[in-house]
Amino acid sequence: MSKCGFVALIGAPNAGKSTLLNRLTGAKLSIVTPKAQTTRARVLGILVRNEAQILFVDTPGIFAPKRRLDRAMVAAAWDGAAEADYVLLLVDAKAGLTDAVREIVTKAAESGRKMALVLNKIDLIDRQKLLPLTQDLAALAEFEQVFMISANTGDGIDVLLDFCTAKLPESPFLYPEDEMTDLPDRLLAAEIVREQIFLQTRDEVPYGTTVETESFKEQKNGSIRIDAVIYVARPGHKAILIGAGGSRIREIGARARAELMRLFETKVDLFLRVAERAGWDEEAARIRATGLTDPKT
Repeated sequence: MSKCGFVALIGAPNAGKSTLLNRLTGAKLSIVTPKAQTTRARVLGILVRNEAQILFVDTPGIFAPKRRLDRAMVAAAWDGAAEADYVLLLVDAKAGLTDAVREIVTKAAESGRKMALVLNKIDLIDRQKLLPLTQDLAALAEFEQVFMISANTGDGIDVLLDFCTAKLPESPFLYPEDEMTDLPDRLLAAEIVREQIFLQTRDEVPYGTTVETESFKEQKNGSIRIDAVIYVARPGHKAILIGAGGSRIREIGARARAELMRLFETKVDLFLRVAERAGWDEEAARIRATGLTDPKT
């Protein structure tokens, strides 16, 4: 009998959820940067392992929300956990038990959901510090199992996959076996552009921008033409993104194009424009365009 179910990855920003999703599925489905709060919407990664189809849900990092966009991101994370068959709570072992992690673990425990603790980034910490950290976290919530992994190196991943497979309910596959995600190509293209904005601009710029795919067309010759707009909240951000003589936006486009060609396995023509739109992170339409559900308040 086949098995199939949803496994949610939750945790604080920068716990490594997106890196773990990409490692588990063997494909780049979530964008990854060194900066926190990179992931905004839930991303589904589909893995077929023997007779099981594991549906991993990468959720936004949970933090104290300020904007309408923030509230939508945090709501998406908790909804992802509530709707999943099982929950993996990721903790950055190097950062340890921060106040943010304490709040997340406490709230997760109150939900009564069965979950496992995953200590990530163990390659960056003295292994002797892992047991005390595990004991501190176990005092806050009941975990069925504790895993110590490195999503970056792959250490401990196979054991984690075996556990996730065992936790799945008996069920036919919910997605075709050759599918890797339910993320629409238009949204994936926008996310790849946004990843380059995170990687190539100053700290404050990425959080004040959003990317929307205006047009995604497959051409007769097999290539893809993508037209995307980058909305910025401030005039200064627009100048930074464009760069001297358009140098920055060309570099963002070139690197995003290369990544998209690798993902779609065909030639990609990418055209970017930057538009100022103050308060976009409070607009329902902009929030929905990112793949999130508008929290309305």
